[in-house]
Amino acid sequence: MKIDKEKIKFLLKETVETIVTVLILVILIRSVLGEPRWIPSSSMEPNLQIGDNLIIEKVSYRFGEPQRGDIIVFYPPHHELDPSMWGKFARMIGFFSKDEAYIKRIIALPGEEVKVVPNEGVYINGELLDEPYQKEVYTGLCTEDMYCGPYVVPEHSYYMMGDNRNDSTDSRFWGVLPEKRIVGKAVFRFWPIYRVGVINKPEYNSQGS
Repeated sequence: MKIDKEKIKFLLKETVETIVTVLILVILIRSVLGEPRWIPSSSMEPNLQIGDNLIIEKVSYRFGEPQRGDIIVFYPPHHELDPSMWGKFARMIGFFSKDEAYIKRIIALPGEEVKVVPNEGVYINGELLDEPYQKEVYTGLCTEDMYCGPYVVPEHSYYMMGDNRNDSTDSRFWGVLPEKRIVGKAVFRFWPIYRVGVINKPEYNSQGS
């Protein structure tokens, strides 16, 4: 049986071109539009469960500011990021990165005064924030080395908290989140199938609007 070398070369060339094209598209989509993420902990219960798979979009914050109630993925400020070119590339596409990402909810915005009071809740500019999404009110302590406030959030920074207040490592422990460390906003849960749906922004009282 005679082997058609030209045909084999053509098929190999087509295969390589297809693979390269797909890789380029994947990189562009994940770095510019959005990426999938999964929930590894219970810090966002009851709204996000361990094993939930989400779509994190990266477009809206290019044209507008993050809002209170947004659930976002970010790299926490108390973790040093991999400074290498590969580290930066891996974070950009959200793949093969060694840097740990968190997912929490934005509670206080730049310029606002935030105060966390155990057994009561979160105060924004002196007014108690209505948070029907939280699992339970925080019942722990606010020690001197914590960031419970009263504390004014600096410009281009956000105060983050998990919905499961008694099982979340968030801004109470490591301070505010610089805007430049935000990856994107959680907008859709695509797995498990019985929990598929849009992740909606909560309604707040007048102070939290």
